[in-house]
Amino acid sequence: MVDVQSRPATAVAATKETLEDYTLRFAPRSYRKWSPAVVGVSALGGIAYLADFSIGANVGIANGTGNALLGIGIFAVIIMITGFPLAYYAARYNIDLDLITRGSGFGYYGSVITNLVFASFTFIFFATEGSIMAQGLNLGLHIPLWLGYLVSTLLIFPLVIYGMNTLAKLQVWTTPLWLVLMVLPFVFLLIRHPDSIDSFFAYGGKDGNGVSLSGALLAAGVCLSLIAQIAEQIDYLRFMPPKTPDNARKWWGWMLLAGPGWVLFGAIKQVVGLFLAVYLIANLPGAQNIANQPVHQFLEIYRDMVPSWLAMTLAVVLVVISQIKINVTNAYSGSLAWTNSFTRVTKTYPGRLVFLGVNLAIALVLMEANMFDFLNDILGFYANCGIAWIVTVATDITINKYVLKLSPKQPEFRRGMLYNFNPVGLVGFGLSAVLSIMAFFGVFGATLKPYSPIIAVVIAMAATPLTAVLTKGRYYLRRDHDGIEMDMFDEHGNPSGETLTCHVTGIDFERPDMIASAVPGPEGEIQYISSLALSTDKSGDHVLPPR
Repeated sequence: MVDVQSRPATAVAATKETLEDYTLRFAPRSYRKWSPAVVGVSALGGIAYLADFSIGANVGIANGTGNALLGIGIFAVIIMITGFPLAYYAARYNIDLDLITRGSGFGYYGSVITNLVFASFTFIFFATEGSIMAQGLNLGLHIPLWLGYLVSTLLIFPLVIYGMNTLAKLQVWTTPLWLVLMVLPFVFLLIRHPDSIDSFFAYGGKDGNGVSLSGALLAAGVCLSLIAQIAEQIDYLRFMPPKTPDNARKWWGWMLLAGPGWVLFGAIKQVVGLFLAVYLIANLPGAQNIANQPVHQFLEIYRDMVPSWLAMTLAVVLVVISQIKINVTNAYSGSLAWTNSFTRVTKTYPGRLVFLGVNLAIALVLMEANMFDFLNDILGFYANCGIAWIVTVATDITINKYVLKLSPKQPEFRRGMLYNFNPVGLVGFGLSAVLSIMAFFGVFGATLKPYSPIIAVVIAMAATPLTAVLTKGRYYLRRDHDGIEMDMFDEHGNPSGETLTCHVTGIDFERPDMIASAVPGPEGEIQYISSLALSTDKSGDHVLPPR
């Protein structure tokens, strides 16, 4: 075993910090002590964001209720179909979406591209939620917007430092109050003003052109900007306990509900957001400019229920709780994505907290630039990148692994086992993203512009298996064995909890996280190295040769 003083400082530092949040690797069984219900509730706590209310209001005001409802329906179906294989792999094999992406067509370094797509998602939606919180603070406490943006950013930093242990408690404790504050006004409105239902369905939007396929797809495109939310759900789902005959029903139920099932709650919130916006436009003079802002939506309904001072208090409390619940997840997931990418490329681990600061700083710049005013354009553009990534990975798992059997069924993420780049995912993602973005900007004409999300879906679904067939799947695995004879999985197919000692860090890691080192021991014996230490090996001495 290597002496302590001679162990690489980067590998040791990375090991110590990731013992809490497992930034760069598999989440070990010894850490996953939560029940499926606690993991599921924690994951669903992350969808408490109020951006859905804004998105629903925006697409409805722009395209009318009919088109918005159809678009939201299309969005929900696509999310359910693509989210299931990703959520299952994360919960079953206890790895995040970046690790899944590596072995599902992108390669060890290829998935860095999609990691940056996901990091962009986290700061865009952090900025969206931070803007909503600042609006609430401005309305209720008269705090200037610029200062509200700063407060909503700095408030999150200390809550994200300690990873999953703290986040799980925060999400579970705050969910009941959040549900009451969000659901009660909507129920009250339905009972007190039943005529608002007819107004809602009759609303034609700004143009009033009626229901059309192009209008529905434009609405769906904006909603589909949320497709990368499955990656944030997975950042919780990777901590699911092993699936056994005793807990199988609960395991499946919570995996489905907290995985692809998040979209059911998201779609409902979008519909409610549009409903509240239509009510304000119909009943409050001058509401056209504020009807898409959740704080105003809830404030006006609360005012119909309780005294004005209490209504303002409830509205601000709802906004603050919602913003905190989602933005701790945005900040946490974003810091994981940035750190993972940086460490892989540079072989240096600067610490997750460094990139937590980077992610929050970018979000703050977006907020100060008043990105809320052009939110639809940002989300519509981003949707194409997110769709290209998620659909490519979901297609690789579903088609290439289970139908064509060209992609290894069990996910692989370790350096040395994978090729650095795999054309299967890169071609599928690249073609899908580029062509759909070109369509979004009207390069192919105004007729195809509304169809950019569908173009992204279709191309990713076609190009991914086609590339796998053309390459015969040869670029998935660089090696067919990791040099360790110990079984990778237990009798129920879960990742094994057996441990081996990493000869670089001197720390025990569970079997799925280990690989044989190319550097033999003093007596010529096989030594083992963790995927974490291997990711910071600048010389590459420990990387096994191709096989």
